[in-house]
Amino acid sequence: MNVVRQDLTFSSDGVRCAAWHFVARVPADDGSRGRPCVVMAHGFGGTRDTGLLGYAEGLAAAGLDVLLFDYRGFGASGGEPRQLVSYRRQRADYHAAIAAARRLVGVDPDRIILWGTSYSGGHVLPVAVQDRRVAAAISLTPAMDGRAALLAIARHGGVRRLAPLLVHGLRDVARALTSRQPHYLPVVGEPGSVAIITAPGAVAGYTAVAGPTWRNLVGARAALTVAFSRPLRQARRARFPLLVQVGENDAVAPPAAAVEVVRRAAGTAELLSYPVDHFDVYDGPWQQQALCDQITFLDRHLGRSSSPRERTVHS
Repeated sequence: MNVVRQDLTFSSDGVRCAAWHFVARVPADDGSRGRPCVVMAHGFGGTRDTGLLGYAEGLAAAGLDVLLFDYRGFGASGGEPRQLVSYRRQRADYHAAIAAARRLVGVDPDRIILWGTSYSGGHVLPVAVQDRRVAAAISLTPAMDGRAALLAIARHGGVRRLAPLLVHGLRDVARALTSRQPHYLPVVGEPGSVAIITAPGAVAGYTAVAGPTWRNLVGARAALTVAFSRPLRQARRARFPLLVQVGENDAVAPPAAAVEVVRRAAGTAELLSYPVDHFDVYDGPWQQQALCDQITFLDRHLGRSSSPRERTVHS
């Protein structure tokens, strides 16, 4: 797909974050306000080259700028130690990325759209609530409730599955308290192994979309904090259009919490459901369908009209 992509960096709490800026392939729709811009980041332990390029390029082809970034400590971004997942820091990085997007030449600062998937699909809700200027948000196969995610982990192995994760998490915290390098676990592993994500099919699904900068490593302390990330609790405060796209067969981020978000955010959120598993939305026909639905949603809420070229993206 012939879309212009530029490298840029921005600072988040003094740490350099690396981003790609995809410039919209069609002109601004009203000639004066500037172009809408989608701010996008990856899911748990991912990188910007992990299954997101198809969405970034598709949205840019449909007339939206896109800023796709790596969290601090991941991919091409700075920050030490590496590979530590903190939902608080990741949400701070989203806020810094929004500020960077609003400074882009030709971008309308009042038409910023947040886009997230899996773990970041949960982040976009509290970030948008706090920002208050976000024009819309898209949440794809999101992790909206850490407690539910923890129960999903237990479902695939019971208490015997959770206990090693907690032990490894405490070991990592002890190393942090004594200023030593983190103790790592794999992000994804086969069922029965010690990894954060061990749902059936997850290894094949994750590695199929992983880019060259992705590493199958994460600080084990993340296992102790997953349950505290609960975007669900912010749903009633949503005052912006929110599209929630769930996989009916999602074994990594069970859809029940996302459905509950839509119920609580009545009047502002809409739900689309697909007969797919977690990783089916990053490539192939279901990626195309999810992208098509996102563009339709944004056309409607941003007051845009689809061009013939955009329609070819939808098909």
